[in-house]
Order: sequence, then C-alpha cells, then structure tokens
Amino acid sequence: MLPVDTLYVEVIEGENQGVSIDGDTVTIGTANGNDLVLEDPTVSRYHVELKRMIDGTVRIIDHGSTNGTMVGDVRIDAGSVSDGAILRIGRTSVRIGEGTPKHVELHRGDQLAGLRGASDQMRRLMRQVEKAARTEASLLIVGESGTGKELIARALHDLGPRADKPFVTVDCGSMSPNLVASELFGHERGAFTSADRQHVGAFERANGGTIFLDEIGELPPELQPNLLGALERRRFRRVGGRSDIEVDVRVVAATNRDLRAEVNDGRFRLDLYYRIAVVTLQVAPLRERPDDVDLLIEHFLRDCGYEEEMHELFDTEVLRRLRAHHWPGNVRELRNVVEATVAMGEAPMELVGEGIQTDGSLNSDDAIDFRRVLPLPYKQARAGVLEEFERRYLGHWLERAGGNVAKAAREAKMDRSHLFHLLRRHGLR
Repeated sequence: MLPVDTLYVEVIEGENQGVSIDGDTVTIGTANGNDLVLEDPTVSRYHVELKRMIDGTVRIIDHGSTNGTMVGDVRIDAGSVSDGAILRIGRTSVRIGEGTPKHVELHRGDQLAGLRGASDQMRRLMRQVEKAARTEASLLIVGESGTGKELIARALHDLGPRADKPFVTVDCGSMSPNLVASELFGHERGAFTSADRQHVGAFERANGGTIFLDEIGELPPELQPNLLGALERRRFRRVGGRSDIEVDVRVVAATNRDLRAEVNDGRFRLDLYYRIAVVTLQVAPLRERPDDVDLLIEHFLRDCGYEEEMHELFDTEVLRRLRAHHWPGNVRELRNVVEATVAMGEAPMELVGEGIQTDGSLNSDDAIDFRRVLPLPYKQARAGVLEEFERRYLGHWLERAGGNVAKAAREAKMDRSHLFHLLRRHGLR
C-alpha cells in the first residue's frame, strides 16, 4: 500500500454551495462522471481537473471550458496552485485545501503481462490493470504517444477471461476517413468502387475477444454515431450490407487527446465518451517516472540480445542525462535510443555531449553539433544532420501539441499524413 496525499475541494459560492469532495484527482463539471458535478449552467460539461502533485501543489488542467478557470483575475489553462487557493468556475467558486491522506494498492513486482515499471506510478497502474482485467467494462486508456497504451490494452486482454479469444487492433489515426467504416464493420462486394470482394471488419474478427480502438480521438465525427450504435446494440451492418451481424466483444480504447475538451468543443460525442470511458486508466509520461528508465533500458538491452552489463554501454553520467531527459516520444523513444546504442556500440552523441541539459532542453548555441559531421562525406553528413533535426523538430511540436498529431500538424504547417509518417519513422509515435 502506498500513502497518497489528497486535496479537498469545497464549493463556497454558487448553486452547489456547501458540497465538498476529496481525492488525489478531482474532476469538476456538469456532466455525470465528474467527481464533483455542478448544476451551474455557466460551467462546461468537463470543466477542469485538479490533481495533487508529489511536491504538495495542485495541478490545474482546464479542458477548454467556455468560461475558463480563474484564479483572481488570471485565467489558467494549465498551471499549479497551493492549498487555500480559490478557483472561479463560471458562477461557482471552490476552495482547495488539504484532503485526508489515503492508501492505494500497488502491484507487488515490477512486471505484469508485458508491462514493466519500478516507479510508484507504474506499479499503481499495473494494479489497476489487474483489477480492470477481471471486468467486462469498456475502458479508455489516456496517455501521451509512446507511453505503451497498446501494451496495456494487450495486458487487459491477456489477464482477462477472453485471453484465448482474438485481440484485434484498429488504429483510428492512421486510416483514411473514408476507410474507417469498412475497417471497423467490413463491407460487401460492390459496396463502393474498389470493393471487389467481401471484407470482414475488425468487430467481426474480434468476436468473443477484445477490440482495441487506438487513437479513438481521431475518429471522424460522422462515424461516431455508427460506433456508438454498434457498442450499444452489439450488432452492426457491413458497409453495403442488408443484414445485422451480432458480436460479443470487449472494447478497449486509447487516446493521446484530451477527449473531455473534445466533448466540450462538440468534436466528440458525449454519449460515446460515456460508453467507452466506463473505466479510465491514466498513463504517466516517462519524464514523470524517471525511476523506470534504468529498468526499461535493461529490458530493451535484453530484447536486443545484449548480454553484457548495462553500464558497459550506459555509464553513470549518460544514465543521469537519460533520467533527466524530457522524452517527448516517451518509452518508444527510449527504446530507439537503446537500439541505436547497441547498434553503434556507444550512446548517441547528443546524450554524451553538451546538447542536452539536465532538464532535458537543448542549449541554444549547440542544438545540433555540426562539428562532429564536418569530417564526414557530404551525403552522410547531410543525412545525419537531417535525421537529428527532424527528430528534435518533430518532438518539439508533438510535445507542444500535447501529443495531438493533428494539432501538431496544424501548428507546424505540415501535412498530417506526412507528419504521421515521420513520427513513425523516428519512433515518436
């Protein structure tokens, strides 16, 4: 059991005055499913999330609310406050204080069905996975790109009663919008121009098992009612079909988006969110759990067939830099670093040189060290510099967009499919 500090939230002004709640995380809004449900019509469905941090502060994340979250005269989209702070949410005011400490269960070891982690955050998550695997409830996994959401979905399947049945993955973010319905539900021959044969969709292939809807936040709005209908009725029709097909599947979805903000903005259906997020698991980014870095490096080294001690490749200073790195690509990026190190026999130059500071940021005058490529042939030097530039540039925009590829593409003024291709190539997605 792990002792956890909590926060206490009390409504001091508004229609729900006197109502209070405590927890290590408290969500506030008018929609059912929030921890604190308000009756204030000026409050958004999913307005704000408050979370007690290890340093004792309370992190505020506003879900793109209409009227904002105010501390005094300052509107806060994301930030931290201390106990005693008063937040204005629409016409409602709440005071934040110290809650009653609670104890949470941790997984006993540092491994579970393909998952690995020594940090309290990961061991708590693994215990939640163990519990959730026993249920049939639809589940939503929320976390940045590269945090291992598909591994978690697979663990839920392998640890549950459907383990001997199919596990089918659908990546909603990598398909053309006009093909999503066909991939999910299948199509009949002649349903559209290129449909020269019948296609069995993911729901039908997953019958009896689990369907994993990765990056469900990318699902086009026009297809969301179709998915909702299939989930509620447990039957659907192939594209171009005339008869219903019944299925029995457990649905696990994942997203790197703030789906609550998408609901507030009307881009994601509230009823579909209710249906897929019966249980929600939050996956912490790697930068918030540096205690996992060494364990993951050792695991990836074994996967690469490296049989020597970790310190033969990663000395104390490099490990320190790795723990301090910001990891925009999270665990996937760390795996790429390990594989590159094994292949080259030494850690990448940006990790052993002066390119990364202890906080993981780049020195402005040494963002790319051209000195190390000057002696190389032109094509090799150019390829090396371009590789390093792309990885850092893409990581910057992905982090700035909170892991939302579509938003990163808009802000970087790039074609989304091209950005997605580059992110895959560099292991950032």
